[in-house]
Amino acid sequence: MPENEYGEFGLSAASSDGAFVEFDRVQKSYDGVTLVVKDLNLAMPKGEFLTMLGPSGSGKTTCLMMLAGFETATHGEIRLDGREINNIPPHKRGIGMVFQNYALFPHMSVNENLAFPLEVRGIGRSEREARVREVLDMVQMGEFGNRRPAQLSGGQQQRIALARALVFDPELVLMDEPLGALDKQLREHMQYEIKHLHERLGITVVYVTHDQSEALTMSDRVAVFNDGVIQQLAPPEDLYERPENSFVAQFIGENNKLTGIIEERSDNVVKVRLADGASCLALAVNCGGVGEETLISIRPERVQIGREGQANSNEARVEELIYLGDHIRCRLSVHGTDDFIVKVPNSAGHKHLVVGETTIISWETEDARALNPL
Repeated sequence: MPENEYGEFGLSAASSDGAFVEFDRVQKSYDGVTLVVKDLNLAMPKGEFLTMLGPSGSGKTTCLMMLAGFETATHGEIRLDGREINNIPPHKRGIGMVFQNYALFPHMSVNENLAFPLEVRGIGRSEREARVREVLDMVQMGEFGNRRPAQLSGGQQQRIALARALVFDPELVLMDEPLGALDKQLREHMQYEIKHLHERLGITVVYVTHDQSEALTMSDRVAVFNDGVIQQLAPPEDLYERPENSFVAQFIGENNKLTGIIEERSDNVVKVRLADGASCLALAVNCGGVGEETLISIRPERVQIGREGQANSNEARVEELIYLGDHIRCRLSVHGTDDFIVKVPNSAGHKHLVVGETTIISWETEDARALNPL
């Protein structure tokens, strides 16, 4: 693999199958026994924003660190544009990195922090200064070049960290929980800023987070990790609307679950006997046959209140009402569970509920998904 003028290995040639980042049967173990990443196969095209999402210990950050070169794969190959990079040191991969703790040099000004990656690549002073000005304007920090990191707010420091990752024009940028230290409002604002930067520059981004809303907001696709395995890899809408297993259904967004035994199965629909003896119709997504246990997943916003006549109509008791501005969060007791959630829009024409009353709830068959039991 030829090096470019900055001593980095070139990544401009296209892979034979069009993938820019590839994990091919990658495994990682720290003790030689337990695998924290298990046979990972993942391919992403150039220009994609892919988020690795999952709980702590699921393997997502380890995958990012192997791609960056800070961890070594125990088995398998990691490739960029079809070229294996397992044995290439981090500083020669030409990858931009953004960390949660910013990792800025405290003794350097903003300008000096941004110029440093260019200086080590042997870029001349005039070009360094031009690129620094360009990326500072890109992140709306043009007037802060002479300040030290300690003179900046958390959000400003994160913008500078992002600018430093972009200053040498990398084709791939890795971000490890970059917004985790920011408050909610600033974090949401920075999500849109990063998304818009990605769209404008066309760079490839691999982003790691445990925040579901962050992943859904920013990504082209999301890889949901658990126990070192990708549970589902799909666009945000597919993950939320069409989870393929119970872990994804429970981890992504709020979700109601009803357990029962499959009584009948025809084509793609099952009839399930629930804990209280009632029956429910659901799509057969990832479940067994007649007589086997299944978990039915139903999103709170798909449940209707006070509407009879659908395939799944049920009596429910109102246990709790929480006002959340744009909607009312209703906790109901139904089919043996007292933790069934319905989100009622706070708009004209919707039924006014009272704690303790009994009401009718219903949902369409296609909004109930029969999945593997937890």
